[in-house]
Amino acid sequence: MQAAGCSAFCGYRCLRARGVSLAGSIIETRRQERRGGSGSAGRGRAPGRGLHSRAEAAAVSAPGPGERRHPAPAPEPRLPGPGERRKPAASGLRLLALPRPPHPPVSGPSASAAPSADECVAEAAAPGPGAEPRPRPRQPLGRRVGGDVGSPRPAHSSPGSGRAGPLTAWQGSLRPQGTGQGPAGAPGGVRGGLSGPRPTGPSFFSEGSLSQADSSEALGLQGLPGQNVTMDEGGAPLLPDSLVYQIFLSLGPADVLAAGLVCRQWHAVSRDEFLWREQFYRYYQVARDVPRHPAATSWYEEFRRLYDTVPCVEVQTLKEHTDQVLHLSFSHSGYQFASCSKDCTVKIWNNDLTVSLLHSADMRPYNWSYTQFSQFNQDDSLLLASGVFLGPHNSSSGEIAVISLDNFALLSRVRNKPYDVFGCWLTETSLISGNLHRIGDITSCSVLWLNNAFQDVESENVNVVKRLFKIQNLNASTIRTVMVADCSRFDSPDLLLDDGATPGRVFDLGGDSEDEAVGPGPAPARTKEGLRRFLDGLLDGQAQPQLSEHALETQVAELLAQGRTKPPEHSTDAARKLLVFTTGCLTYSPHQIGIKQILPHQMTTAGPVLGEGRGSDAFFDALDHVIDVHGHIIGMGLSPDNRYLYVNSRAWPSGSVVADPMQPPPIAEEIDLLVFDLKTMREVKRALRAHRAYTPNDQCFFIFLDVSRDFVASGAEDRHGYIWDRHYNICLAKLRHQDVVNSVVFSPQEQELLLTASDDATIKAWRSPRTVRIHQAPRPRPHPFFSWFASQRR
Repeated sequence: MQAAGCSAFCGYRCLRARGVSLAGSIIETRRQERRGGSGSAGRGRAPGRGLHSRAEAAAVSAPGPGERRHPAPAPEPRLPGPGERRKPAASGLRLLALPRPPHPPVSGPSASAAPSADECVAEAAAPGPGAEPRPRPRQPLGRRVGGDVGSPRPAHSSPGSGRAGPLTAWQGSLRPQGTGQGPAGAPGGVRGGLSGPRPTGPSFFSEGSLSQADSSEALGLQGLPGQNVTMDEGGAPLLPDSLVYQIFLSLGPADVLAAGLVCRQWHAVSRDEFLWREQFYRYYQVARDVPRHPAATSWYEEFRRLYDTVPCVEVQTLKEHTDQVLHLSFSHSGYQFASCSKDCTVKIWNNDLTVSLLHSADMRPYNWSYTQFSQFNQDDSLLLASGVFLGPHNSSSGEIAVISLDNFALLSRVRNKPYDVFGCWLTETSLISGNLHRIGDITSCSVLWLNNAFQDVESENVNVVKRLFKIQNLNASTIRTVMVADCSRFDSPDLLLDDGATPGRVFDLGGDSEDEAVGPGPAPARTKEGLRRFLDGLLDGQAQPQLSEHALETQVAELLAQGRTKPPEHSTDAARKLLVFTTGCLTYSPHQIGIKQILPHQMTTAGPVLGEGRGSDAFFDALDHVIDVHGHIIGMGLSPDNRYLYVNSRAWPSGSVVADPMQPPPIAEEIDLLVFDLKTMREVKRALRAHRAYTPNDQCFFIFLDVSRDFVASGAEDRHGYIWDRHYNICLAKLRHQDVVNSVVFSPQEQELLLTASDDATIKAWRSPRTVRIHQAPRPRPHPFFSWFASQRR
């Protein structure tokens, strides 16, 4: 707690320091002053002097039967006698007084016989003759922090009991635990991820009403019912709301919630919107110009969402794989997920409270080296598994297998080259694969194929394969990491991101390019004329500077492709889809994102086989859009609404120029998480940073990321997985493994469940603190009658 908070918080901390006896004395003094001095005179004390001990208060007799209590006359001022100690006036201790409302007058025949509740308590608290006063046992301030406000106080844990007390369950998770890093002072606001089980006591974000007993118990004062430690005898608060608000501003979130358990007034102030707005920006280190989440109802609930619903508690570790786990994927229903590993198996798991293995498919009999990628189709009836296939002469290419989830039978296998195309589903029964054809040393052609998942169905009228696109590759680049984005949900995204960054470099290679406006005449004629002029200038020595073999090959390939490239088809059909993949034009490392529209009539294998309907002049297909990230792309993922594309990139040095396509610039260790809007083809937000990678350019491998409705997660080479908030662009959790984290995936039905896969051959399941508490809450026992009735029916 800060120094300013300590000095301003004297309203209840001074009560603890002075003890119960002084507080009780002041209470009884004020009480007797209200009753009057008649009782004091009857006991032989001078009128006008208050009672200053509980023993004296117990000696005050109640009025007799039918006797009416009269207020005593106003006491005259009296100076202390010789050797007498001056006692403080009650009015000077207004902040320390614990007033209680006066009890109703006692009437009836038994009024003189039965002592009052106040007298009973005073007699029990008074020490015996010659005995020293016994201090009253008190609970430390702020211990009443678990459970709902006003609920029965849970038992505290003892050392070594293995059960977490409510204070640990509340405040312990706000501080660094296990291997995580605390958020308050850490750069980037990384919240501490936990590597072990977290306390499972009641959440400190519990709602409810605050009772008077809870107020006194939170301060360690076991007063009578009706006592309120922050109210005077008239029921007015001792501290105004504005002063309490200023005190709470200097406290942390845990202290604010602890103070809110003192009384109803402090509880109301502890839920103030402006207070939690300040707490939110300070605790999570969010820029002040970032507005609140559009779906949030209050700042308090938004603080609670980011703290209590992030999957950062490890609940299970799966060790069935025997080698590095490379990829994870969930079914659309969330009931199952698949994992791929270098042990050459594809494992299918049942996602329940406790994850269990359903099936393991060994791909070694099919001459696979390892499995690297998997994806469920839309109705979760088929699983696409991609891996590395060892062909003749140890030449490695890829292969895609389709597995039925009804009986786990292998339905078909499709060649996929290069293997890092991975493959993906286009429809429920059609998948996309790739092939690569070399044209020169650094020039090639990538062909994308549409394949039927059921290859055994062959006839004259049904095609099992169809060529989708044929794209030219320059400077040793190829098409990799193919995925499909559905455009039907672009106008109703789950979360609309504002343009908070400088628009990225976006190149439209459609029909308005300068190359197509060179002059009149057919495209092949223009191409031949341009190529002839280039070769004539080269032979005459006019080409300056002298070109290398690679540069010469690239320029000739570009001239040849100008007149033999089919322009893109522009369409606004909502049923269209976007084919998204990594590519490049300067070097072999993927540094660009290519986007190509897939129209509805292209989403079926029906039609011309192997592109027979294509004209002889249209040899290549032009891309619709190209996004340059000026760095090495090592991961991509789509948001659930398919509108936003998240890209992991390791940046090149600023101002770097690629002179040799076989020697790309060095890449940074920091990984930038970029966000692109596929509707506007612009970069949005700012780059997210926290994770790192260390492999050089020629050894860089893919790190899979995943996006949920509110969060985005990614693996990293620093042995951690990371979780960010999509709206606030802050890192919320850091999840530890023993080696590189290759893949992360959210459950599509429950974003509070996250899976991570690592080179340490394990898969870890992470859940949010809120979900863990719900799952570990004690189940209510059935009534004995219903148990007996159920046993009789069996």
